[in-house]
Amino acid sequence: MALFLLAFLVVLIGDSGVGKSNLLSRFTRNEFNLESKSTIGVEFATRSIQVDGKTIKAQIWDTAGQERYRAITSAYYRGAVGALLVYDIAKHLTYENVERWLKELRDHADSNIVIMLVGNKSDLRHLRAVPTDEARAFAEKNGLSFIETSALDSTNVEAAFQTILTEIYRIVSQKQMSDRRENDMSPSNNVVPIHVPPTTENKPKMQCCQNI
Repeated sequence: MALFLLAFLVVLIGDSGVGKSNLLSRFTRNEFNLESKSTIGVEFATRSIQVDGKTIKAQIWDTAGQERYRAITSAYYRGAVGALLVYDIAKHLTYENVERWLKELRDHADSNIVIMLVGNKSDLRHLRAVPTDEARAFAEKNGLSFIETSALDSTNVEAAFQTILTEIYRIVSQKQMSDRRENDMSPSNNVVPIHVPPTTENKPKMQCCQNI
């Protein structure tokens, strides 16, 4: 039986209809459904991958893009260590809304969350409305990694999840090593016992009797 070293929670966020559910199903089950319906609330799936010889279990939450579910989904950001912020390369409005999604994520998630900007539906090249260079520049400006994917033909789906999970794993590993070093250097671990012999006081002896 495999021993899961770490389990990471990753969220998929972005406007409704950008293909979050199909990205999830393509990565976890290698399936694509043209008739997939909008997610209600939150759905999740898991998959394990190997990173640096370790088994990582990814729990991926697919969040609803509609405004009416926003209050529900924001609660799930809090435990997330990674996020894929998805837009549709053929619908510029979904890209324009990325900034709002990013703000919401940073308001609710951990400040150290790893975020990847994902331009989905790259198979719709003839309908492209968002230039790759523009999206890449936005990602660099905001400290995000960037990739374009197609859940339909599988392009870069595996790479997107592998990249973000590997980055999360390495950040977590470095933090654990750093914490260990700090604990090793803490005062409690560097105390050298010093033996101090008891001191005796040489007080003048009182005479009980004195010659008058």
